[in-house]
Amino acid sequence: MEPRKSSNGAAKTVPAFNAQAFLDSTGVAKTVAEYGRGETIFTQGEACHHVMYIQTGGVKLSVLSKTGREAVVAMLGPGEFFGEGCLAGQALRMGTATAITPSVILLIDKGKMGQLLHKQHAMSDRFISHMLTRNIRIEEDLIDQLFNSSEKRLARTLLLLARYGKQDKPVRVVPTISQETLAEMIGTTRSRVNFFLNKFKRLGFIDYNDENPLTINSSLLSVVLHD
Repeated sequence: MEPRKSSNGAAKTVPAFNAQAFLDSTGVAKTVAEYGRGETIFTQGEACHHVMYIQTGGVKLSVLSKTGREAVVAMLGPGEFFGEGCLAGQALRMGTATAITPSVILLIDKGKMGQLLHKQHAMSDRFISHMLTRNIRIEEDLIDQLFNSSEKRLARTLLLLARYGKQDKPVRVVPTISQETLAEMIGTTRSRVNFFLNKFKRLGFIDYNDENPLTINSSLLSVVLHD
């Protein structure tokens, strides 16, 4: 919710822009696709034809090097766009998108999306905000990689997966994600990830076991904020 001044000077709240409702109301042709956990949405080198919007679920974006090494570049959740490179003339996908949990994805033709952004200012404002937020996140990830320890990088990644700092209500239970994927995301080994996860659990920052999913407590912020 965003504050706005009324005519008498008092502050009131107005609903944040709902991209899902807007896409539904415009009548723009789109395809709704469902993906199971671990299913590939698109692959690196594939032709770009659609911009995609996460209705429910979560998506991992990764890049594969010529030597076969995978690097995870983003973890996205509901309400986020991806695959938007096609709007800037990108002919081929620069990376691979994989569902990390059962997901419902809207596929919008790049030509139709371009027309929508050109004609509908509310949608273009939302999309620009999305792109700026993504750029800020990339900068923060780079700084994180350059200056922070692997322990702090893991704590920040877990908080991001739990959507702490988002306008909508954060979730305590994060999507099922392997220790190998976490290691790829923060640039360390699986054994180090396992060591820090056990440490966080012992300190009460997180909770998990073989039967229950990983849950994040707000106290994990102390790891990120501690110098």
